[in-house]
Amino acid sequence: MKHVRHFTPSLFLSLVHVCLVQANYAPYFFDNGARSTNGNMALLSLSEDTPVGTHVYTLNGTDPEGDPVTYGLAYEAGSRRYFSVDKNLGNVTLIEELDREKEDEIEVIVSISDGLSTVSEKVRILVMDANDESPEFINTPYIVQVPENAPSGSSIFKIEAVDKDTGSGGSITYFLQNIHANKFTIDRHSGVLRIKTGVTLDYEKSRTHFVVVVAKHPAPVLQSQALIFFWLGVNGPCCVPHTAQAKVPTLPPTPHCRKTYRSSVYQYAGSEVLTVVALDGDRGKPNSIHYCIVNGDEGSFEISNTTGAISVIKSPNQLKKEVYELKVQASEVSQEDDISVYAFAVVTIRVVDLNNHPPTFYGENGPQNRFELTMYEHPPEGEILRGLKITVSDSDQGANAKFNLRLVGPGGIFRVVPQTVLNEAQVTIIVENSAAIDYEKFKVLAFKLLAIEVNTPEKFSSTADVVIRLLDTNDNIPKFSSDYYIARIPENSPGGSNVVAVTATDPDSGLWGEVKYSIYGTGADLFLIHPSTGIIYSQPWAILDAEMNSKYNFYVKAEDTDGKYSLAEVFITVLDVNDHSPEFNENIQEKTMIIGSPVKIEAIDQDAEEPNNIVDYSIMQADPANVFDIDRSTGEIKLKSYIRSLDIIHNITKNKDCIWSVVVQAKDRGSPSFSTTAVLKIDITEETLHKGPMAAFLMQTKDNPMKALGVLAGVVGIMVLITLMISTAMFWRNKRSNKITPVRRIIKKRQTPQSRTVRMEWLKFKRPSNAAEKFVVEDDAKSLHNENSNNNIQVAPVPPTAPLPPPPPALAPRGDVPEWRVPTVSASLTPKFINKQLKKRGHSSAHNALVSELKMKFEKKNAAIGEPHI
Repeated sequence: MKHVRHFTPSLFLSLVHVCLVQANYAPYFFDNGARSTNGNMALLSLSEDTPVGTHVYTLNGTDPEGDPVTYGLAYEAGSRRYFSVDKNLGNVTLIEELDREKEDEIEVIVSISDGLSTVSEKVRILVMDANDESPEFINTPYIVQVPENAPSGSSIFKIEAVDKDTGSGGSITYFLQNIHANKFTIDRHSGVLRIKTGVTLDYEKSRTHFVVVVAKHPAPVLQSQALIFFWLGVNGPCCVPHTAQAKVPTLPPTPHCRKTYRSSVYQYAGSEVLTVVALDGDRGKPNSIHYCIVNGDEGSFEISNTTGAISVIKSPNQLKKEVYELKVQASEVSQEDDISVYAFAVVTIRVVDLNNHPPTFYGENGPQNRFELTMYEHPPEGEILRGLKITVSDSDQGANAKFNLRLVGPGGIFRVVPQTVLNEAQVTIIVENSAAIDYEKFKVLAFKLLAIEVNTPEKFSSTADVVIRLLDTNDNIPKFSSDYYIARIPENSPGGSNVVAVTATDPDSGLWGEVKYSIYGTGADLFLIHPSTGIIYSQPWAILDAEMNSKYNFYVKAEDTDGKYSLAEVFITVLDVNDHSPEFNENIQEKTMIIGSPVKIEAIDQDAEEPNNIVDYSIMQADPANVFDIDRSTGEIKLKSYIRSLDIIHNITKNKDCIWSVVVQAKDRGSPSFSTTAVLKIDITEETLHKGPMAAFLMQTKDNPMKALGVLAGVVGIMVLITLMISTAMFWRNKRSNKITPVRRIIKKRQTPQSRTVRMEWLKFKRPSNAAEKFVVEDDAKSLHNENSNNNIQVAPVPPTAPLPPPPPALAPRGDVPEWRVPTVSASLTPKFINKQLKKRGHSSAHNALVSELKMKFEKKNAAIGEPHI
């Protein structure tokens, strides 16, 4: 509107309407990159610990018409509003605290408007994790039952805490408070609680122990504590369970006899699992108690009949069941060894594996940590390396026997299958990239085969070396050091001369890497190549001549023993040697020189290249020496500038016939230089036809008569053609016109020029003083004869009584002007331009009178013989 405020209201409204239809384009946001801080807010990520009130982004866009734009933010219904925006500047500010653990993505609708159109886009803002969460213990409270006879250093419990932070922010380390005052220690990474080495537990001294465990976050202020209550069992007045490891915390038992014993076994064969205790209610000196296992042991456990200690008698990997239920009998034995009273208890033993075996690699002959294989290069992709017999095994059970396999070495060449193993598997290595298994790049491929446990705190691992030795195959073709070779050799080089050496290499080994050379092509006839060295040389009988052929082109082939080959192109240039002397033309013996015009000599050097074929001219001898000059480059010989007439020459020498003998030399510019001399006779004359172009031309072509004849023949041909055209035009004009025109044009016959006896007299022309004197019209009846004797027209003789027309006075020749005579070469000349000159001179009246008189004669004759009028 501001552009048209000076228009009238009606015109203003019309223009506004056009703008709304044709030029109202919607605004748009600028492109937004991954780390951009202005645009449409897409791909924005914020840390959850960003303070409220922080300027986090700037919305930025434009309108195609240049109108101002405003920005807006909107949210889905029910969503929290985390940001606000300055609608004019586009500055986005955080107004609500972020918490990745509650909401890790925020959806926002951003908009841009120019007042008429609004563009909205839904974008997602990623909330990044910050180290702001404290570790939390799970399955609290911890109450652990531990037998007092648990060996020192044994594991008794595992603490577990979690941190909601991700990455390194979620890692936890454990430690104990007052570690020097208690009897326990903890693994800082796994949380496994153990009895200190060298420490024993005593039920009689302390039945309970309190331990404070701290789960610590990498941030020093983020940590949690857990209280663990240990309750100790003892061989006392009640049947109480002794446990070696409690997976689920339970409350301490009440102080009365229990008939169920539970234990978890992870000891080696021969180790004690637990002890059952039976109490005799008698006072004083009670009878001894005898223990035995009634059933359920399956030959895996035994019990001390006096102490009630149950031990495992098989190795853990031989235990076939995970849970054993032993029925134990406690009998009172009298002094007479009679069993009078007995009681039963059920002992439940859960077999729990102890992760004490790393994965182990086996070959055909047992454990092995190095495997070798020899194979050819470039095996097919997907092929199995069958020469490798590898087995991997972990003798632990359950999760302790789960591990991953991977190859460490040049990547992408092989892959190992399987990648995850439980207990035991046959290892298979498969080719993944055949091109990389290249003997020319690697003679030996070495890898590390790594097996590492997955879900164990110890992460036991083992490695084995895999060495693959490659054998070569003929997988390469010979390759030239260049695609083409350029060589030069001087002409006239003797046969067998070296020209150029080509080189091709084959990276294959042995016979496959040997290269044999050969040449072929139309330009190879004069050359040979050594089959082993690749040296190209000329044939023994070859004669290289740059003047005959200076360029040769052919192909050279490098081939291995299997016929694999490659080609290269060879270009040979024969260098010109100055082996020719300049040679003069045959017509150099005699030249005629007109004073003022030069004569030219020419010598040709047959060498092929410059400067060997460039000729310089010079005068070696002339008597007198100051008469002639010669152009060094063109060979033009001319008189000295001061000699302008024969008189000057006569003053210089007494040689009146003006024929000179000059010794000229033609010398090339080669090295060494060759030269040729010749004796030239120069006949000096003075130009007599200096008044006409024809005379000058004839004089210039005197030494070349064929050129003069050719030019004259051309001139005659043109004149004949013009004559035919004029005759044809006159014929059609007379045929169409009612006027009576003369049959022939009456032209005075030219006089035959007299023969010339003096040399060069025939070239002397005298210009007539008047152009009308070239042709004279006569009234003689003889002019009516057919001079050319072509007999095409029969004209009747003129009656003797016919009066003669008056002679044209203006055509009478003047006595004081010599006649202009032109020698006739091959035909008489009848130029048309004479008639035009006659008309200009005023002779048209005489010509008309002659025509009228002829007309009257023809009419009378026709009337006498009865012919119709013409």
